[in-house]
Amino acid sequence: MAADETRRSTRAVYVISVAADLAGCHPQTLRIYERKGLVAPARTGGGSRRYSDDDIALLRRIQELTDEGLNLAGVKRVMELEAEVAELEIRIERLKAEAEEAVADAHRQHRREIVPVSQSVTLYQRRRRG
Repeated sequence: MAADETRRSTRAVYVISVAADLAGCHPQTLRIYERKGLVAPARTGGGSRRYSDDDIALLRRIQELTDEGLNLAGVKRVMELEAEVAELEIRIERLKAEAEEAVADAHRQHRREIVPVSQSVTLYQRRRRG
């Protein structure tokens, strides 16, 4: 994602009524979500809530989960687990890249150590007469 898009998605611009409308719920529901620790909107100097596009996406995800029958504690746990899975996926990708680089380094090192047969040293062994 480009830096401008990231800034745009995290910039808190929506007041609570607009955010509630965009998320398809009541403003009081957003206050409950905030009390339960599901969402943390930005605050203006006067204390008014401001929601970003990322917050709206999060609110929609909360709505999906509650529509499927989860209570808010369940929603919170699912979201924690989803965040953990996302972090682990990033870590796996990083570890895969490191492992691939280590294998490539090992292959490069082995290629340096291989000596062509024409340049190899052979030991002379005298045949025993018996």
